[in-house]
Amino acid sequence: MYILETHHLVKRYAGHTALQDVSISVPEGQIYGLLGPNGAGKTSLIRIITQIIAPDEGSVIFMGQRLSPTHHQKMGYLPEERGLYRKLKVGEQLLFFAQLRGMKESQARRQIRSWLERLGLMDWANRPVEELSKGMQQKVQFIATVIHQPALIILDEPFSGFDPVNADLIRDEILQLRQQGSTIIFSTHRMDTVEELCDYVGFINKSRKVLEGKKKDIKNAYRTYTFVVDTDAPIQFVENGYQILQTQQCEGGIYRHIIKIHQGTNNGLLQACMQQANIISFNEQIPDMHEIFIRLVATHQN
Repeated sequence: MYILETHHLVKRYAGHTALQDVSISVPEGQIYGLLGPNGAGKTSLIRIITQIIAPDEGSVIFMGQRLSPTHHQKMGYLPEERGLYRKLKVGEQLLFFAQLRGMKESQARRQIRSWLERLGLMDWANRPVEELSKGMQQKVQFIATVIHQPALIILDEPFSGFDPVNADLIRDEILQLRQQGSTIIFSTHRMDTVEELCDYVGFINKSRKVLEGKKKDIKNAYRTYTFVVDTDAPIQFVENGYQILQTQQCEGGIYRHIIKIHQGTNNGLLQACMQQANIISFNEQIPDMHEIFIRLVATHQN
């Protein structure tokens, strides 16, 4: 089941087309990575979903209904351009945002206390935002995004400004939110984070969607059937279908071979190697999301 679908979205700005016929489907309860280079159209898509702007053409379906202002309370949006009231105290600010999303004061105060404790901000509850470090302000804005337990959470570069320790803390909270049933759209340029967190991926380039699907299916589609085989002796193929691209002698008398399968199977390659040497390790070079991202952008460059 899809919690969010966009159908043939088009958005133009003074002669520039930011989105052209963009249709995506976001599965419920999953983390969906929205990827693309700068200027691809990701921000325009997010702003349409969050009803900051309207599309020129197309439609958005949220939880089975055409998107409407009533859906604001079921979404949480953390924009890349952060914005907090600097003079307002942390606790007061979070209460304000929670009540804007329809929470009762008593419920909001319980949630605020819980989140401040979890993110190590309890001692700062009565301090104005301007006294907090950038990383601490990021935590406050993250809390403001998720405090009302939205069904759909949209995070635009959520780890920007965090040190590694706090980035790990927020990552764990994102995973916990998914575990509790939230759906998360995750827009980022950090492919290592996509590799670690995302279940589904959508690529946008030059205003168009160029690829969408399960992350594991996309990675499988971009396999090159190239293997790294470490042995105790050099090997040389005579079988058709297997090509040694490179052989390198490493420390400890280990020979590392880069081998590509043109025709055959993984087991066939392994058996062919075993006939010539003892196998120390045998691993396929699966492309990571960074490699796939670069290849997609290069393919659609023109």
